[in-house]
Amino acid sequence: MARSTTASRKSAFLPPGMKRFLVKRAAEIGGLALLALAGFTALALVAYDPGDPTLNQATGAPVSNLMALPGAYLADLLLQTIGLGAIPLALVPTAWAWRIISHRGLPWIWLHLALLPLTLVLTAGSAASFATPAGWPLDTGLGGLIGGFVVGWLASLVGQLGGTLEAWHYRLGLGVGAAVALAFTFGVSPTEWFAVVRGMIHSLARMVTSIYRICLYLGHMVARRWQSVSAEQAPRARSEPRLERRSAADIPVAPRGGERGRQRVEPTTARPRTGTRETSERQPALNFGQAEQYDLPPLALLHAPNRRDRVEQIDADALEQNAKLLESVLEDFGVHGEIVKVRPGPVVTLYELEPAPGTKTSRVIGLADDIARSMSAVSARVSVIPGRNAIGIELPNLIRETVYLRELLATADYENAAGQLPLALGKDIAGKPVFAELSRMPHLLIAGTTGSGKSVAVNIMILSLLYRLRPDQCRLILVDPKMLELSVYDGIPHLLSPVVTDPHKAVTALKWAVREMENRYRKMSELGARNVASYNQRVAEATLKGEILRRTVQTGFDDQTGQPVFEDRPLEMEPLPLIVV
Repeated sequence: MARSTTASRKSAFLPPGMKRFLVKRAAEIGGLALLALAGFTALALVAYDPGDPTLNQATGAPVSNLMALPGAYLADLLLQTIGLGAIPLALVPTAWAWRIISHRGLPWIWLHLALLPLTLVLTAGSAASFATPAGWPLDTGLGGLIGGFVVGWLASLVGQLGGTLEAWHYRLGLGVGAAVALAFTFGVSPTEWFAVVRGMIHSLARMVTSIYRICLYLGHMVARRWQSVSAEQAPRARSEPRLERRSAADIPVAPRGGERGRQRVEPTTARPRTGTRETSERQPALNFGQAEQYDLPPLALLHAPNRRDRVEQIDADALEQNAKLLESVLEDFGVHGEIVKVRPGPVVTLYELEPAPGTKTSRVIGLADDIARSMSAVSARVSVIPGRNAIGIELPNLIRETVYLRELLATADYENAAGQLPLALGKDIAGKPVFAELSRMPHLLIAGTTGSGKSVAVNIMILSLLYRLRPDQCRLILVDPKMLELSVYDGIPHLLSPVVTDPHKAVTALKWAVREMENRYRKMSELGARNVASYNQRVAEATLKGEILRRTVQTGFDDQTGQPVFEDRPLEMEPLPLIVV
């Protein structure tokens, strides 16, 4: 073990970091040498002079090539053999040198080295397929000896096969082959080239798809315009006048907003039916001294709806124009369809869009911000209407109606609500009152950002209970750590305790609520009731019949027989009020 460790230490002459540093510097030096070789070849080809001494001729004239005598020899040799095919000898080493200096590496180096001669031959053949210009200094043509041999070989091969090969056939075939070979010789791996080609194909496909959509949209617009012009220019058949006796009741009345507007714009929802409480409070009553009777708070304490805040009439023409504008906006974004229904509400108007077949719902939903911008609206909401082949687009009204609590509490729906703890929530999009039942959601959480209306919602819920239930029906425990929100309710008869503002007292109040819950469970189990409503109903029935409810309780054991002794004790006949914390 010690020998192997010593041998490994002797073999590691340089640290790994120093070794990597030297390898990188050696690669950079090699890349610079390759770049210098490519520059030498390029300058030699550019400065080629037919009068310089070469391997084919010996002259006493001075060498005019920039690279001196070696440059003259190299340029003459390359141009004589491959002509313009020598250009890749200056480009390919430059690309290799750049990849080596930038430490990108040369993947598939053996493939590039093998393709380099093929690239030179194909480039020479492609250059030889063109006619030699008058100023060319050599007799071998643009492709040199090898280029002329390749063109002649192709011509003979095609002639043996019984075909003819024209000049543009030479240029196209050899040019494409030279370009492909040159592309793979630059040092780029086939995987990188395939990625580039795939990206080009995808870009081309997207461009073709965009052109197709634009042409389809333009064709659709031209067809619609042509149909409208044809309908206007079509000759109308002349109808002969006839005299008929018709009464005034038979004369049809033109609907406002046109036939289409009458079908699309639905009438506004009728105002909810007013309850008996609103009517009775309008008639003042005399107080005959019934002090023990509790009177619910009058509706007059709440603000009445203002006529200026209420939108009594909805302009069908304006809604029809908005529907047409919305259709044109959707057409601009490539969504084809028709607005089939317009449902105006107090705050928001719902436009039902029946899209054309093949339209994706997600695409229309994604255009919500663009629709709001084009319709000059604050915001827009787009969603699918359940159970229908339509997409709902909700836009805010220009004049928004204010929803008053008195308007909700004065309706017959609130008075006739079957639940025990009804809560007024507001109005839906069609203007109908919305109520909820707190007993079905005993643990209610209200959350939201600052200014979103949490305190308003809590106060409306508390007032909904106070305007419906007496203190013997509902009791409240209010905990207000902020000492601001619920302090106005301090002193009302519904409170079991004053409004709790101290956190320590809040714990005591909640513990009392737990004990009261356990006590009520015990009472309901003794009476066989499952909830507070059934317990109160059983007590009310017994009170109405004059019945005294009893329960059997074991009081001890008989001294003589040892058997348990039971007694019937009366139960409390008071109903249990609901407790809301």
